[in-house]
Amino acid sequence: MADRLLARDLFEELRERLALRWLVGGQRGGERVIERGEHLSRRPSLAGYLNVIHPNKVQIIGSAELAWLDGLDARQRWEVLQKIMNSRPLAMVITQDQSCPTDLRELAEESDTPLWVSPRRGYELLNLLQYHVARALAPRITMHGVFMEIYSIGVLITGDSGAGKSELAIELVSRGHRLVADDAPEFTQIAPDVLDGTCPELLQDLLEVRGLGVMNIRQMFGDTAVKRNKYLRLIVHLVKSQEPAKDAMARITGESESRRVLDLDVPVVGLPVAAGRNLAVLTEAAVRLHLLRSKGMDPAAAFLARHSEFLLQGESP
Repeated sequence: MADRLLARDLFEELRERLALRWLVGGQRGGERVIERGEHLSRRPSLAGYLNVIHPNKVQIIGSAELAWLDGLDARQRWEVLQKIMNSRPLAMVITQDQSCPTDLRELAEESDTPLWVSPRRGYELLNLLQYHVARALAPRITMHGVFMEIYSIGVLITGDSGAGKSELAIELVSRGHRLVADDAPEFTQIAPDVLDGTCPELLQDLLEVRGLGVMNIRQMFGDTAVKRNKYLRLIVHLVKSQEPAKDAMARITGESESRRVLDLDVPVVGLPVAAGRNLAVLTEAAVRLHLLRSKGMDPAAAFLARHSEFLLQGESP
């Protein structure tokens, strides 16, 4: 994924869904770009209705905006249109297949500003354009590991080289879980509390296992064994050396912590790798335990509370 968004890429992505038609702007207009991070210092949203004071990157022009322009005298209208073009929007979109004013078309053509028309209403254009532009420019990171869907949640399996991540992944796939990405999953923060994980196109459906090489999971296990994307909810970290827990309470509460991924803290469960341990079953158990805790049920906390109550009963006369 690139760190910028081109006007032509946005047009092609939404062309069929919004029935977009490209009026003027030409080849040079298609190269108009917005860089990631450029929008962070901007006051308005990335896409919005016509804004002259703080121009949006994608300006939506509906019937109300066209009526407002028609209400200006010739000089004011020219100054407003000139100011809009000087702000260099990524694109301008006219709603409901309305006819484009001649002066707006001429100025867009002179400044190579992409000018599109759609039969959709303004609120439909606003919702889709805002979503796609924000997603394309959202913060993202590539992490090392195997990203899977286990019991309907996204789980990233991490660990040192040779810890057995791929072997664990192939066993989980054979148990009915689904692969999202191997080796280099990409995570995008599409909302304040959501990390969406996807697979690079080059690695789509592939899993590399030492001794077997690269395997196509879709071809081997079917379409249901892979998934295009998933939200990251849990990290399972494989530890090669099994060392005694430094904190005795870890025997009860488990060795869990959190890892900062972009702006979110993701729970991390450490699983020691040792001979005779069934990591697939342990991973499934870790996911089930995470689901319980997310619902407010913590078996360790319940046991400690039960233990405290038992001690208090023993001390009572």
